[in-house]
Amino acid sequence: KHVLAADEKNVGLLLPPSAGGAIVNAALALSRRVSVNLNYTNSSQTINHCIEQAGIRHVLTSRLFMAKMKLEIDAPLVYLEDFRERVTVLDKAVAALQAFATPMVLLERMFGLTKVCPDDLMTIMFTSGSTGEPKGVMLSHHNIGSNVDTIDHLVQLRQTDVLLGVLPFFHSFGFTGTLWTALSLAPKGVYHFNPLDARVVGTLCQEHKVSIIMSPPTFLRTYLKRCEKEQMQSLDLVVVGAEKMPLDLAQAFDEKFGVRPSEGYGTTELSPVAAVNVPDHRLSAATQSAAKEGTVGRPLPGTSAKVVDPDTGVDLGLDTPGLLLIKGPNVMLGYLNHPEKTAEVIRDGWYVTGDIAKIDVDGFITITDRASRFSKIGGEMVPHIKVEEILRRIVADTSDEDQELKVVITAVPDEKKGERLIVVHKPLSKPVERILEELGASGLPNLWLPARDSFLEVADIPHLGTGKVDLKGLKTLALEKFGPSGKMAPHS
Repeated sequence: KHVLAADEKNVGLLLPPSAGGAIVNAALALSRRVSVNLNYTNSSQTINHCIEQAGIRHVLTSRLFMAKMKLEIDAPLVYLEDFRERVTVLDKAVAALQAFATPMVLLERMFGLTKVCPDDLMTIMFTSGSTGEPKGVMLSHHNIGSNVDTIDHLVQLRQTDVLLGVLPFFHSFGFTGTLWTALSLAPKGVYHFNPLDARVVGTLCQEHKVSIIMSPPTFLRTYLKRCEKEQMQSLDLVVVGAEKMPLDLAQAFDEKFGVRPSEGYGTTELSPVAAVNVPDHRLSAATQSAAKEGTVGRPLPGTSAKVVDPDTGVDLGLDTPGLLLIKGPNVMLGYLNHPEKTAEVIRDGWYVTGDIAKIDVDGFITITDRASRFSKIGGEMVPHIKVEEILRRIVADTSDEDQELKVVITAVPDEKKGERLIVVHKPLSKPVERILEELGASGLPNLWLPARDSFLEVADIPHLGTGKVDLKGLKTLALEKFGPSGKMAPHS
């Protein structure tokens, strides 16, 4: 009995990063269907919104996983455990024969893969919703394939490499970097369902001799605190993405494990990698140095980057901050069911990232802020990231070995100045007055300095399941406290 109808193209998945999850994604691709890995850290309402948008008729999952997640899903669930008894010894023998003895050319014809066009839809990935409603990003076989091939070319992947697969498959970094890179190329993939379960992650790294970790900074902080040096002895390459890498975290990780994380840059709409720093020991002998700390690296081969004036679209050239645009084989097909939103962000083949950046004479890109992470205060654009960087240095605790994220900037409306910066923070070792004194002495313009009554203490900085800071959640917290209906009146 076939569970999926012949015309059932988009198939939902609610599975953690695991060998089973990897196999199901591969099976859907081989059957020429479109995988939609749903973000199980979202609410049932948000997940069901994504299911409706993608026209999903079945969701593949497991009973054990659904029992843990306690989600209410508006689509029939297919439990993968139920298929175990239906797989016969003959099925396994045929699969082994196909895998190890059948020529690739014949396999491609057997599975109908010769009929797949490069621009055919391969997956729909819903954005994290860190700043708004999730949008379905449509990525083609060519999008994912070009990204995988470029990763292989840049970091010289080896037969002995082992990838740690803890990034969820609903995250484009995990889908491309740890799922399809392992399925398509030489490295082995080792998976674990919880990226913050540092003790298990450390054990896996030691037992399987993990050499490559791809991760947002949030997860590295946990490994720094809870993993032993001996567990990371085989580690050779750490690529950080999704958020800006704090240099103190890179230094602490290097000092403990002997590997300095390399920062890259990408978005879901770029499949996801657009630029990356590559450490010298991973380059081919004929390649010039491709790393510059503090930047996100150079654009991938075959990918172009430029910065333009956010208002006029005029090219700004080198060393001038502006709106970052990316063009290449990694640019998405578009947003699902939203041609108008697609047209807003893809202009003449260039993807408008929404990030503010500058490009130096050597081609290295430095991200200075997100366009959505500026506040207009008194008519002046104030960058959140710049204020955050200085605040984090001021509140840094040398005894805090995991380099925990303690401070994030958000903003709320202000009647007199347009907007007001809010400092959301965990408990601090210094009084606010002292912090403001040091911030004032840092050289920032007075207009950029938060007010004494604009500090909001929280038990934890909210994060999404992808490891990113939940910017939408932060703003909600700030509005509850400082907005027009909050407990404190707008700052004057």
